[in-house]
Amino acid sequence: MQKFIPPNGLHIRPSRPTDKVFLEKLHHASRQDLQLIDGERDFIESILAMQYRAQTQGYGDKYPNAMYFIIEKHWEPIGKATVDFGHNEVRLVDIAFMPQARGHGFGRAIIQSFQQAAAQSGVPMTLTVLQQNQAAMQLYAALGFTVECYQEPYYLMSWYPPVNKVASSS
Repeated sequence: MQKFIPPNGLHIRPSRPTDKVFLEKLHHASRQDLQLIDGERDFIESILAMQYRAQTQGYGDKYPNAMYFIIEKHWEPIGKATVDFGHNEVRLVDIAFMPQARGHGFGRAIIQSFQQAAAQSGVPMTLTVLQQNQAAMQLYAALGFTVECYQEPYYLMSWYPPVNKVASSS
């Protein structure tokens, strides 16, 4: 794998408690499906807040050692990534971007940075993706991920780092 060089102005930093407002805004922007609920605005907002709390709690329960990152472009938050650096894999638990930051190659760049970390550790990188999310499936396939199994409604995909060939002396 070639050395990763992020796009100009793009970087990742650990999430801080002060990022809560941004993370709630990002969750709200990422859940267009919930905004289609037929109901009063207050009811929809309460559902969005409940889903955000459930997601946060669920990640904490399932991946207690996960690291939470904020993705920034020129020091402005544009997305988030949740990654569990386990003993046997690097698991991309979640990645999301604000609508205006989508489609610019930032997700590709961030995933490649985590692939580089996995390669340096000599472990595969895994993730799950909704079956209906064809754009993400295409991106992951282009980055070398392959489908390992299907558990409705998600595909488990894996990427394995290249094997370094050791020259043998005869």
